[in-house]
Amino acid sequence: MKKKNILALTLAALLTLGLTACGSEKADTTPAPSTPAQQGTTSETPAPETTVVTVGVVGANNDQWITVNELLKKENIEVKIVEFSEYKLPNDALNAGEIDLNAFQHKAYLNKEIADLGYDVTVLGDTIIAPLSLYSEKIKSVSELKEGDKIAVPQDPTNEGRCFKILEAQGVLKVDPAAGYMPELKDITENPLNLEFVEVEAANTASLLPDVAGSFINGAHASDHGLTPEDAICTETVEPGSDNPYINIIACRTADKDNKVYNKVLAAYQSAETAQAIKDIYKGLYIPAFQY
Repeated sequence: MKKKNILALTLAALLTLGLTACGSEKADTTPAPSTPAQQGTTSETPAPETTVVTVGVVGANNDQWITVNELLKKENIEVKIVEFSEYKLPNDALNAGEIDLNAFQHKAYLNKEIADLGYDVTVLGDTIIAPLSLYSEKIKSVSELKEGDKIAVPQDPTNEGRCFKILEAQGVLKVDPAAGYMPELKDITENPLNLEFVEVEAANTASLLPDVAGSFINGAHASDHGLTPEDAICTETVEPGSDNPYINIIACRTADKDNKVYNKVLAAYQSAETAQAIKDIYKGLYIPAFQY
């Protein structure tokens, strides 16, 4: 009787141990909850979102903006260029909020647009000077102009007047001093050669070269047609850093003058790297108008 009780107790003990061991094995296979530190090592931090800034331009010569975008990468900002076919379009688009900035015009042109059209647009900062040059396929010097020759000029008031001032500096004609830096045809007081001025959209001045004695072509359109300052028979003299009304600018809506993102775009443009890119790419067609 005692032997049976001992055997029963022994079997019960072994059974209890077996069940306990099975229970422990199951508990050990349950993964422990992750600590906050462990969770952090397995999750990915999302990349900062890129801020896109649209900039309106005229013409296809905008390679300096490649350098600007390289510099802006660290700020997670990207400039997207929006090309317009005519000068009259980018300020209207900017004023209407269709683009963020524009970079195609000099100060004289912007001031004229504001006065005439009431745009609430202002200068964000200086960019380049694009010297205006007189090109010809028929003569090698301004002194070769003869009676009744035709000269093509951009029809917008600021650049047309600029042409007259250049010819005045060359001794070809005289304009009324009261007209300032924007004389019109009516302000020409002396025209000894009776030169005829053909007024056209700035983008068309280069295409008229075969038909006229000379054509005034600005830097962007000259570059589009493979022309350089060395090809010109006359180029205006400009000084960076002055109050020259023909310094080109980045423009913004007046309310955005202090926009931090837009000012970072300006800072990237007005950098030593971008200044060097302008010099390397345009070979004098464009000159940096800021400190470098």
